[in-house]
Amino acid sequence: MRRRNVTSVAEFILLGFTDLHNLQSFLFSMFLVIYILTLIGNISIIIIIKITPQLHTPMYFFISNLSFIDVCYSSTISPKTLVNLLMKKNNISFLGCAIQTYFFANMAIAECLLLAVMAYDRYVAICNPLLYPVVMNRKLCLLLVTIVYTISFSISAVHTNNVFSLSFCGPNQIDNFYCDIPPLLKLSCSDYFINEMVMSTLSMLEITVSITSVLFSYIRIISTILKIRSAEGRRKTFSTCTSHFIGVTLFLGTLVVIYVIPSSHYSLNINRMLSVVYTMLIPMVNPIIYSLRNNDIKEALKKAWRENAPLKH
Repeated sequence: MRRRNVTSVAEFILLGFTDLHNLQSFLFSMFLVIYILTLIGNISIIIIIKITPQLHTPMYFFISNLSFIDVCYSSTISPKTLVNLLMKKNNISFLGCAIQTYFFANMAIAECLLLAVMAYDRYVAICNPLLYPVVMNRKLCLLLVTIVYTISFSISAVHTNNVFSLSFCGPNQIDNFYCDIPPLLKLSCSDYFINEMVMSTLSMLEITVSITSVLFSYIRIISTILKIRSAEGRRKTFSTCTSHFIGVTLFLGTLVVIYVIPSSHYSLNINRMLSVVYTMLIPMVNPIIYSLRNNDIKEALKKAWRENAPLKH
């Protein structure tokens, strides 16, 4: 029998980019630029929404929370990846790996659930516009966001305990550039069948709830839009939820490919590329999706730029 509760592994080795010896400097530069753009883009959206009274609406409240999650989400992965690339080291301590796993799972679950809440917000706005101010009041918005964070904090704690309660006394090389749950389970010298079932069940539940909520909302939204007689009216109405639809497709689509489709269906390089998209690129492009396609945010950005630009002599 395998022994439990015996942890002899003091650190893990992240194999993520160790085979790309000649590209270490390039990858460092690219990921650094991506991380800086992620911080600038998301923090700018949070500030603009905070200082612009016209943007103090439920939709922008949820967008600012999405930006906050993306900042935390990216900051859980990117700094350690950059340090490893710069120092040409790929180790992470046992405790550091546990902390990274917790916060990574936390932010991923929070974003997953928040996208479902945002879909509901668009559903109410388009399908019940007269009741929208009453239904999506400040109290409900705060309650929904509180529920999102409470569930994400709780489930990520279960995920993390589920993994790090196992014994790690053998191989310590993780086939990724961050501490992810599936490869960690495979490194355990304990019997992890039940732990894997718990992980799979919770992950499927999280994804199913989000996708079901989004699909339900958008089926009703599309049905309502099709009933609008004028083509211009249909275009304007659909444009109010296009950004969210693109963001949902990118995030949940990548999530399904990584965690639902068996990894044996694609190579390690593809899995690594998808992980980069999932952990770095999506947090960077979300501000672009929600600002470049949103006239209110673009106008607020222009106004803030004009007011803070240096005076011309």
